[in-house]
Amino acid sequence: MAVHELQAEPVHRVFSRDIPPRLRVQAGDEVVMHCQDAAGGAVDPKTGTRARRSGPGGHPLTGPVFVEGAEPGDTLAVEILGLQHQGWGWSSFGPGRGLLPDDFSEGYLHIWRIEGEHAWLKPGVRVPLQPFPGNIGCAPAVSGEHSTMPPRRVGGNLDVRHLTPGTTLLLPVEVPGGLLSAGDCHAAQGDGEVCITGIEAPMTLRVRLGLRKGERLPFPEFRTPPGSLNPGADGAGFHATTGIGPDLRRCAQDALRGMIGYLGREHGLSRQEAYVLCSAAADLRISEIVDLPSYVVSCYLPLSLFVAVA
Repeated sequence: MAVHELQAEPVHRVFSRDIPPRLRVQAGDEVVMHCQDAAGGAVDPKTGTRARRSGPGGHPLTGPVFVEGAEPGDTLAVEILGLQHQGWGWSSFGPGRGLLPDDFSEGYLHIWRIEGEHAWLKPGVRVPLQPFPGNIGCAPAVSGEHSTMPPRRVGGNLDVRHLTPGTTLLLPVEVPGGLLSAGDCHAAQGDGEVCITGIEAPMTLRVRLGLRKGERLPFPEFRTPPGSLNPGADGAGFHATTGIGPDLRRCAQDALRGMIGYLGREHGLSRQEAYVLCSAAADLRISEIVDLPSYVVSCYLPLSLFVAVA
């Protein structure tokens, strides 16, 4: 087994089978991937501002990595070994985006201070770290350039918050070598990523790449280690709000609006602070989907986020 390292530059901002691999490895090798944040360095953690970036859009990705012997019809097993942050992250939203596109007329950017095992929204409000790569996937079989924004059969912008250290992600291979790329790392995120960002952060990702010959999967699968679903979050219970009705997206919006209202009433957060906190730490769950014509969506927020201020 060998250990390889990839610096963040040069990044690529599309998935494509036509991008030459930056690294060729054997199955069983480890790869250390230095990843830019989702804004590609445009956010200044000291001033709390975001510069306009020229050039193509899309997430800045590190890779591609060519795994020797990987062929279409195989499965790439990506064992996530570790992620290391740089002490800060950011969350933002703009009008017309996220789960509540019409609720906010102006954009908002928050810089998170990351210390120890937590990211701090403000004094007394902290989110336990649960770092993962938001965008990780292989190249699609169809030639040409493919946006990094949507998830697809071979991975991509999955934003599955349980792809944390100890988890193994299984990705279908559609092109020789698989051509794995990763980036868009998050220090934490709630299920749903409701304001369209988690706690975005530059990170170093370490993975071990395995190969399962002839194991053809229709979509990505993953296996988590024991006790990984809500580590550090469920010690004080949860407050949950709900949305009920015939439209699943509207139910999710109503549950989220209820949580934003709760955070304002009970914890004195502004609506903007509450929105980014929900995106970083609240989980949307489909609680009931069988009793038509109404669905139930619940929004769970760990009460352990709130600590006494010294």
